[in-house]
Amino acid sequence: MGISKGDSIIIVGAGVFGLSAALELKQRGYTDITVLDRYAPPAVDGSSVDLSRIIRIDYADPVYCQMAREAYQGWTTEYKDEYYESGFALLSETPRNDWIENSKATVLANGGTVEDLKDATQLLKSYPNIQADLAGMNGYLNRRGGWADAARSIQKLASRCSVEGISIISGPRGTVKSLRREGSRVVGVNLLNGGFLLASQVIVSTGAWTNRLLDVAHAASSSGQPVGFIQLTPEEARSLESTPVMINMSSGVFCFPPYPGSNVLKLARHGYGFANEVTVQADGVTRTVSSPKLESSNAQTGYLPEDADEGLRQGLRQFFPKIGDRPWMNRRLCWYTDTPKGDFIIDHHPELQGLFVATGGAGHGFKFLPILGKYIADCFENKASKELREKWRLAPAPANSAAYTMKGDGSRAGPPLRQLTHVEKAKL
Repeated sequence: MGISKGDSIIIVGAGVFGLSAALELKQRGYTDITVLDRYAPPAVDGSSVDLSRIIRIDYADPVYCQMAREAYQGWTTEYKDEYYESGFALLSETPRNDWIENSKATVLANGGTVEDLKDATQLLKSYPNIQADLAGMNGYLNRRGGWADAARSIQKLASRCSVEGISIISGPRGTVKSLRREGSRVVGVNLLNGGFLLASQVIVSTGAWTNRLLDVAHAASSSGQPVGFIQLTPEEARSLESTPVMINMSSGVFCFPPYPGSNVLKLARHGYGFANEVTVQADGVTRTVSSPKLESSNAQTGYLPEDADEGLRQGLRQFFPKIGDRPWMNRRLCWYTDTPKGDFIIDHHPELQGLFVATGGAGHGFKFLPILGKYIADCFENKASKELREKWRLAPAPANSAAYTMKGDGSRAGPPLRQLTHVEKAKL
């Protein structure tokens, strides 16, 4: 690799991948680390922001199940003030959901426990305050799980980075427009304000914006997933506070208990989402990719396509029928970084020297916040197992472009990926 502990490292992206990598590398003795981002963490339109993210150990894939169990220890200790153990219920409208069955088997094989719900109305025995229409649904409950305050968690992680002496630069001086190259080596980054920064090693952790900097369209793409928020009265919030995180694996819609204090209820959909095609130019090559906006906030307008809004509304009516027609107080698209099988991309670039890529959260990266940096640093230092490095490698583009499918790990539901229309894109 040819990098020493005193060499300069630039990390592009101050989300969960970038900040966790920065902290772990600093703790391993790397002394010159700078993190760059458009906005100070937690970024207003990042995927690791706002009120809540699901924390679960439930995975069909044994690798992520084991990692999630490890991360759970961090949530219940180091990040215990940001974690709420409400329980996590996975539900289905069909007699059998393969992902639920595989997840249950993996959890049990890793020493976990679950409670079968052949009839989802059994949930009411443990959570009598649930208002949801659970008739005809089935699944299971894992009491070891719940949700974390995403914004506060990222703020804590960023604060820890600052205390360790890591520089975090945001605004135009922190917005990376392109990678700075000399031949086949990346030597730094070019900034939106016209300046540039040099470094011995650049780590790209830009999530849904990755394809703007690097052509990895065969390995990652971006999709917007709908999120909605409802303001409850204090009395309504109290009536729902002792309820679990619930997901309908048939529709992809999931919900959280009300946020303490603000009494805000959140719903979202873990689905295939919406693609926002934009034209980008780098190294003299013009490409069309799916990406959020770069130079302004993607959360500002609160716009959702009509079909996305209706999908969330149906979920609201199912989970909370008493307020099923209440207006949203806020909505937005949350931008995922999709990968073909839902695997992360954590690897040295196979062709560009001085470049390391840590991205591809695929809608589930945040829950590994307490331990993700360790795994990234192990790959950076070539210490990770051969199996992990193969799982997370930045594979070369296949000859057949039809292979560029981003179906994920099988946990998603709802309508297929849809391209936003020109009218919809103008409203973002």
